[in-house]
Amino acid sequence: MSRLEAKKPPLFISEPLTRDAVSQSLSLLSGILKSSYGPAGRLKQLHNGVGGCVCTTSQSSALLGHLSISQPVLRVLTASVQNHVSRFSDCGLFTAILCCGFIQNFRSLSVASFTVVKISKHLLSLCMDHLKSEACGCRVSVDFSSVQTLVCLVRSILTSKPACMLNKTEVDHLTSLVLKAFIFTVPCHVETDAVLGKCVIIPMKGRRVVDSTVLPGLLMEAPEIQLGKPLAVKRTGSSMIKIALFSVSMSGDGSNAEEGTIAVHHGVSLEVSELNQLLNVGKQLVKDEVGLVVCQKVMHPSLKQYLKENGVMAVDRAGLSLMEPLGRVTGSRPIASIHSLSPGCYGSLKDLCIESFASKHFLHLIPEDTVICSLILCNRSETAWDELKRVCETAEHVLQLTVKEPVALLGGGCTETHLASYIRHKSSSLPASTFKDLGCSQTQYQLVADGFCRALESVARSLSHDGEEILTDMVYGHCWFVPSGSPCASKWSDLVSKCGCGMNGNTEDLSWSFLQGQSGSPVIQGCPKEPSVKVADLLTLDCFAAKCSGLQVALETANLILDLSYIIEDQN
Repeated sequence: MSRLEAKKPPLFISEPLTRDAVSQSLSLLSGILKSSYGPAGRLKQLHNGVGGCVCTTSQSSALLGHLSISQPVLRVLTASVQNHVSRFSDCGLFTAILCCGFIQNFRSLSVASFTVVKISKHLLSLCMDHLKSEACGCRVSVDFSSVQTLVCLVRSILTSKPACMLNKTEVDHLTSLVLKAFIFTVPCHVETDAVLGKCVIIPMKGRRVVDSTVLPGLLMEAPEIQLGKPLAVKRTGSSMIKIALFSVSMSGDGSNAEEGTIAVHHGVSLEVSELNQLLNVGKQLVKDEVGLVVCQKVMHPSLKQYLKENGVMAVDRAGLSLMEPLGRVTGSRPIASIHSLSPGCYGSLKDLCIESFASKHFLHLIPEDTVICSLILCNRSETAWDELKRVCETAEHVLQLTVKEPVALLGGGCTETHLASYIRHKSSSLPASTFKDLGCSQTQYQLVADGFCRALESVARSLSHDGEEILTDMVYGHCWFVPSGSPCASKWSDLVSKCGCGMNGNTEDLSWSFLQGQSGSPVIQGCPKEPSVKVADLLTLDCFAAKCSGLQVALETANLILDLSYIIEDQN
């Protein structure tokens, strides 16, 4: 068939970062992300132009997942951030804001891009070495024999998303539940290759947050359960309940047949033949002393009735999402065919009971030893519940990451300002051999270092949404917020009580100064010190692994974008 329209040549865009459209789009994206950052971040309502669900959020995963971005440069940026979030669940906004800051600061320098890349990589290595050093003042060791630091970590995550609409009582309640759920997922008997379990979140919308609870084992919604009747389940000789888990349809409608032709003899009913096969499976299950049968898909009513008459409980429509935790709770292997049953595919349960929450009824599967638990999560509205679910999943993942590396970083903007102070101090005292190795002058290095530090400080400044003045101290390099509308005072210590992370108080003269915008902050005389006393039991903390990865991803993505000389777009 001949073409109706001549094929268009590709569009070549040289030096994309010099284009006004790219600059404006980058500034707009940066503004959206900055205004969403932190506990006081402004919410964004996202919806498409043809209807569909409306998402109200300030979370990076939801924001970037719903935003329609056409600029190729910004698509590179958002794809990098989304990949980071898929691996760490946390620090998505931090990564995106920092990346935008790097790009905006570096591109305005009169320094060749390849030189900027080399210098910025050296600055990143200084940051990473400092963060991994025991002498770093923004590291907090996590002691798993005490819950205090873990509580701070979880609280910081829960309070960072205002769309959850939580008050202090609700934050305290959920913090204890998330920690309890996490402890349930830690194996009691540690082996060489210990694997953490999973928390399954059960939705309960339209209820009070304080009604949320966590139970060991797995809850399965079972609307057909009748509360008034006792739960009689067949048990084996050892008083255990044997369970069979089917991933195949047991509806008897031929939906399991693969593609091809089925030959049926004259006078033979395919439906009757399939039902007989299902009943044969039922007889085998009864013979093998199975007490509970769970089917991912639909089960034929006749098979359910047969199993019920023989003391076997049957639950269908379990859904794909429950198959993996069901297998881990019971030790059973999903059965993918009704034509062959192996005794080795069965699992077992210690007990089975009915739980009722609001108007819903659940089967509570209680194993002998489990690393699976169920969190019944409540919130007043669907929007708030959706945001809260994402936050609780993030908190669980952060705790898992912290088990691997038991360290946290100070939050509230203090790690960013501390790192900026450290880099300013470090870059002012480098030997001449460093500049020679990097192939740059000291002036070029200082220019890039200043842009690097200003990008870090811009993240801290993004926490201010109500006109607060932002200070940094000359001793620890921490971030301090002066409430808007504060009266004039002769000393800053009269206006600030503690720093952003809560580590330092105003009990000593810390020589505060404004955290400046484009001109940068003054260089601290000497390396930032580690605080000697903690003034708050409830520190604001960030995930160490997520923030370190975010710092690296932000710089690597910015360097990649700065190095772009052409964008080639297909016009067809």
